[in-house]
Amino acid sequence: MKLDMTYEQYEKLYKGASKNSACLKNAVKAFVVGGGICLLGQALLELWQYAGLTEKAAGTAVSVSLIGLSVLLTALGLYSRLAKHAGAGTLVPITGFANAVAAPAIEYRPEGLVTGLGAKLFTVAGPVILYGALVSVIIGAVSYFAG
Repeated sequence: MKLDMTYEQYEKLYKGASKNSACLKNAVKAFVVGGGICLLGQALLELWQYAGLTEKAAGTAVSVSLIGLSVLLTALGLYSRLAKHAGAGTLVPITGFANAVAAPAIEYRPEGLVTGLGAKLFTVAGPVILYGALVSVIIGAVSYFAG
């Protein structure tokens, strides 16, 4: 199919249909939000240590706290609003993964516990868990046989 259009007409059509990218603005938003999530994690670490936990136990408590907060914000519909404005800043590994696991489960909850929640809970987490476990077994076997 050939369009009867000059280069100038095409360029005018193209510029009218495409928006300018706000790359710098988006990068700053992502940096601020991602940094804010990490700052929250550090503040929680200090708080848990102040409460008497060892550094290792406090690290575990921070992970659990961030996962719980992420799932709560996902359930309330606030995580997606934050992600809409912050973009990649919300992809900080622990909170982004918790959101990616919780969102499909929450969305399909009305379909029932097994076919909705149970089936969709592992849409994202399943492959990660599978390949994580597989790599762990391979690394363990190589480590065992390597001495």
